[in-house]
Amino acid sequence: MAILWRQSALAHRHAEIGGELEDWNGMGTAWFYDNTPERAKADYEAIRTKAGLMDVSGLKKVHVSGADAAYVIDRVTTRNVEKIAPGRSTYACMLNSEGKFVDDCIIYHIALNSWLVVHGTGTGMEQLTSVAAGKNCSVIFDDDMHDMSLQGPKSVDILAKQIPEIRDLAYFGLMQTRLFGRDVMISRTGYTGERGYEIFCRAKDAVHIWDNILETGGENVRPTQFSTLDMLRIESYLLFYPGDNSETFPFENETCGDTLWELGLDFTVSPGKEGFIGSENHYASKGKERFKIFGVMLTDGKMDQMEMFARVHANGKDVGVITYGLSSELNNYSVAIARLDPSVAIPGTKLTVVQPDGTELSATAEEMPFYDKDKSIRSAKG
Repeated sequence: MAILWRQSALAHRHAEIGGELEDWNGMGTAWFYDNTPERAKADYEAIRTKAGLMDVSGLKKVHVSGADAAYVIDRVTTRNVEKIAPGRSTYACMLNSEGKFVDDCIIYHIALNSWLVVHGTGTGMEQLTSVAAGKNCSVIFDDDMHDMSLQGPKSVDILAKQIPEIRDLAYFGLMQTRLFGRDVMISRTGYTGERGYEIFCRAKDAVHIWDNILETGGENVRPTQFSTLDMLRIESYLLFYPGDNSETFPFENETCGDTLWELGLDFTVSPGKEGFIGSENHYASKGKERFKIFGVMLTDGKMDQMEMFARVHANGKDVGVITYGLSSELNNYSVAIARLDPSVAIPGTKLTVVQPDGTELSATAEEMPFYDKDKSIRSAKG
């Protein structure tokens, strides 16, 4: 069992609901409140139809400050940092020297020479620290800062009772304000493919804010277990490192490491950008994809859930593997993220999914996302 070296201020609230805290990124995290299909379905549908409140404080929050802060972030990530205005944020990737994916993050431009980089389980912190060495830049890991994710179509109504101007906050925008009498930073971000907000606060204020959101939201909000993210992200084409990567699905004769072209994350590289870690190898790997992340959907109205490690066949040949699957009664489909041979990563290609128990399911390859294809829901205004 991994050593938990971080603790959420909301741990006792999770325990009261029934959550058994398990490791994620070094923090005890409420993966499940009630490890049943019924709870999973209820939490998923709450975020798709009303709102769900989730503790995502296991994300690593890193303050990058100083005259050279923009250079450090620009060197480490795939985005052109100079184009991120104060009060805005963007999604970016981080690569190793081989041009392979090692982490992703949200970059928040707080103020002049002041940035916040929020990343997952990869080596983002280590890369930022390494590049900042010897420069006018401080890199500070902040575990006092907690992060609650309020996601779903009712999330804006819940927050607007306290902060009317929240309705005007644009997608990937951020604001410094007060919520239930406490200082917070709220960003129009999330990991669900739904309209939602992330609320950053001090550890000592986390319980107060958590309790008040649930109280004022009433029937329109419920606490949701961390594993709900897997259901939501599958249909929204949001990848989870290392769950969708070669660290979990290793190559036979190669070391772990996936390119952005293979993951479909090449859009995170700002046009024409050079000089970031791994940039030369990133550009050189274009057209050399060993696989492609692609969608799979069951046909004939089948609703079986495609299981992790299920093999994907086409014309009798093994052409890939399922990473995560979702069966959604709400959206009336069974879909999955898969690592497919590029030759079959074409919409409409007929496939057979072979479950770990040998069950065969008819399917087709499909473009992702399956949900909110034009991102009009997550970026809605008003």
